[in-house]
Amino acid sequence: MREEIIYCDEITETLSENFKVVLEQIGEDPNREGLVKTPERMAKAMQYLTHGYDLEPDDIVKQAIFHEEYSEMVIVKDIEVYSMCEHHMLPFFGKAHVAYIPNGKIVGLSKIPRVVDAYSRRLQVQERLTLEIRDCIQRTLSPKGVAVVIEASHMCMQMRGVQKQNSVTTSSAFTGLFMKNESTRKEFINLIQAKLH
Repeated sequence: MREEIIYCDEITETLSENFKVVLEQIGEDPNREGLVKTPERMAKAMQYLTHGYDLEPDDIVKQAIFHEEYSEMVIVKDIEVYSMCEHHMLPFFGKAHVAYIPNGKIVGLSKIPRVVDAYSRRLQVQERLTLEIRDCIQRTLSPKGVAVVIEASHMCMQMRGVQKQNSVTTSSAFTGLFMKNESTRKEFINLIQAKLH
């Protein structure tokens, strides 16, 4: 179940006024029927798409840490990612795959996608997003290693600029055993590529 976003009336009103100006500046009439409520909708959409600024990813993980002696790889894969490119404020979206090797502590599995959401619901670049997710898991769990791979399509490349509709960007970040041990890294890559379900 997703957390409900609380919209700030003052921010909604200010953003709505600004988006009304944007509509006028691009040559639209913000008073025509189809656009009358658009500035308010845009204001609420922007608050939703950036609500990660109100979340503390470390605290999300710390809510569900459990002591266990399990020491094999734990992977949560195919986590949907929706974010906004900070360069053009256009969406990028795809999948994140996150793994860690416990070192006496595990985390409730739902917390990993919540960490992905907390960082992706901010103005981002994919490379930084990958590192932030990795570092949060490493910092809070102190595991033997963390691996993160993100595959995403960027609207700033597909709708404008080079307009390459089928391009996908892949980024990765590793710590610990995933960085030091090639066979561990290969096992992770093989598992995220496998269709086991």
